[in-house]
Amino acid sequence: MQGLVSSLNNAGDMGADSGSAPGVLPRRTSQRRRILVMMALSYVIDAILLLIFAYAGTIPVTTGPLYLLISLLTIGFFTTLSDASVTDRFTDNYLVTQQTVVSISIMLAFIYLAPEVGCVFLCSLFVVFAFGSLRSTPWQNAVSLAIVTIGLAILFLLTDKPIAMPLGSHTERFATMLTFVAAIGRCMFVGMFASALRESFYNQGVRLQEAYKRIEELAELDELTGSHNRRSIMKALDEEMERAARTRMSCSIALIDLDWFKKINDRFGHPTGDEVLRTFAITIFANIRSIDKFGRYGGEEFLLILPETSDIAAEQTLNRLRMIVADLDWSTISPGMAVTLSAGVVTMRQNETADSLLARADVALYQAKDCGRNRIERG
Repeated sequence: MQGLVSSLNNAGDMGADSGSAPGVLPRRTSQRRRILVMMALSYVIDAILLLIFAYAGTIPVTTGPLYLLISLLTIGFFTTLSDASVTDRFTDNYLVTQQTVVSISIMLAFIYLAPEVGCVFLCSLFVVFAFGSLRSTPWQNAVSLAIVTIGLAILFLLTDKPIAMPLGSHTERFATMLTFVAAIGRCMFVGMFASALRESFYNQGVRLQEAYKRIEELAELDELTGSHNRRSIMKALDEEMERAARTRMSCSIALIDLDWFKKINDRFGHPTGDEVLRTFAITIFANIRSIDKFGRYGGEEFLLILPETSDIAAEQTLNRLRMIVADLDWSTISPGMAVTLSAGVVTMRQNETADSLLARADVALYQAKDCGRNRIERG
């Protein structure tokens, strides 16, 4: 059960972004680092393009290294914050708005400083927004869009910078082509990465649902026998009694007790006794209807609910189960072992409560024991 809860926490880490579960912070830090590394590689691609333009004589050779230095310093700054878990103190632990604003500022600044290759930085703005969309909210997107709109308006409308797309030489045309190809390729890569994240979240959601379902099952089942536990079987009894009263159908129950089970434990040991209980429960499950309910009432005592079953039919059913259990080859569990059952069978009366029904079944069960065991008594 503990392991299942741990799996449940792990499955919910990414979707819930909860820092309370063990291992969430390291995983979150690792994901932030991956995104930062991809951003750094994107800056490197831009720097390579700038070096090609420098080779063509379009811009000074220092532009590319200066751009890369400033970009990597900002990446290093945010990486340090992430690795030191400083960012985990914020609601937006990825600092999406801050990183997007810094990246936009770098692009706008270099458009102003190197307008001859403005197309490189304009294309990179699309890449910046692609990265930002991985974790941004609509409000964060709106803020980023407003900032880039204001910045571009200043550059295009309030300055006379000749923001260019270099096409003067073959090398410039080649570099410009690479600029667009690189921008499109990076946006596609970010899109594929986002798709992989969505698939990961979906798979985690599926595992989360499976874990919740398993926990619900464990909450209703007896750990040893796999049958309903006492709380679950009592709930089922209330439901079946209500249904029987509503539909005016018969409903019978049986309290079943394994004969001399304490002697089995004393003689063969408790592990063997546990195996007897498991085998008994499996045998009963294999020989009852799908609408019947079977659960562990306590110790070696079990409750069998038989909806839509009269008293005579219920007695016949229990006698059939009694003979099946007695005929099992229990010596496969331990040589010389024999196991039988006794049961008290009763049928619900009009306006009867669950306590009253169980009390009558208990009286019938003790009559079966008093009469020699390995028998069924109808109350």
